[in-house]
Amino acid sequence: MSFELHRPATLEDAISLAGRLAPDTHFIAGGTDLVIQMSRRKVSPSHVIALPKLTELQGVTQTAKGYRIGALTTYRSIELYPAFRGPLECLIEAARVVGGQQVRNIATVGGNIANASPAADFVPALLCLDATLQIIGPRGTRRAPLNDFIRGPGISDLGHGEILTSAEFARLPERSGTAFLKEGRRKAMEISVVCVAASLTLDPDNTCTAVRIAVGAAAPRGFRLMEAEKVLLGKPAGRELFAEAGKLAAEAVSPISDVRASAEHRRYLTSVMVGRALAICHERILDTRR
Repeated sequence: MSFELHRPATLEDAISLAGRLAPDTHFIAGGTDLVIQMSRRKVSPSHVIALPKLTELQGVTQTAKGYRIGALTTYRSIELYPAFRGPLECLIEAARVVGGQQVRNIATVGGNIANASPAADFVPALLCLDATLQIIGPRGTRRAPLNDFIRGPGISDLGHGEILTSAEFARLPERSGTAFLKEGRRKAMEISVVCVAASLTLDPDNTCTAVRIAVGAAAPRGFRLMEAEKVLLGKPAGRELFAEAGKLAAEAVSPISDVRASAEHRRYLTSVMVGRALAICHERILDTRR
């Protein structure tokens, strides 16, 4: 395996390089996904364009409406970001189970999204916040909902020469809570058997006014469980209602059987974990009102 490594100093240089060296190029951020794929000969690019010098893509920024996570932000940075404690706890919970700490020190949010793994832990957390991606390429800047960006295992909406620059989402309303759950043989350094994220907003009378639920490792891609979301809207929050949403979630997934779990077990876990994640959201909202 041989390739030429390029280290552009600016975003414009990176895009220009990709265009000039097309089509046999790959961008690399933390490298925790791409290096493994290259070592296993799944990809063999002649040119690798390293992005770590693009400091404008690093870190979390609070915007007028919410938050912007730069594509080169590491999961360790997400774990330690103080503003995510509280209503946005799902981001911390998802980030802290991405590999071990050595991996989280270098693995990036954008690289993991662009890799389009069905079992990516952080994707459901961003999906339950209705995140939108910003993408820059030879034809300019565009935005894409995360729920539409990942199309299947290893398949995304990212065109050649395009760079995912950030994920953005709005602040949650008052009386909101989030949660992330992962089931695996271990809580970290392990691919998820199933992972679930939820976001819930209640009015003062305990009625569900907004809800988003997302799942990973139970279908060809992480995705929103919209039918399960609909059953909660306009109804009083409670465990029976959460269990009903879990049953609908189990009907919506299309899991596989592999060495980690059977499809039947993954479907069961989806039902249980969706109900549990919603219950945790509910408890967190109630705790903030005491």
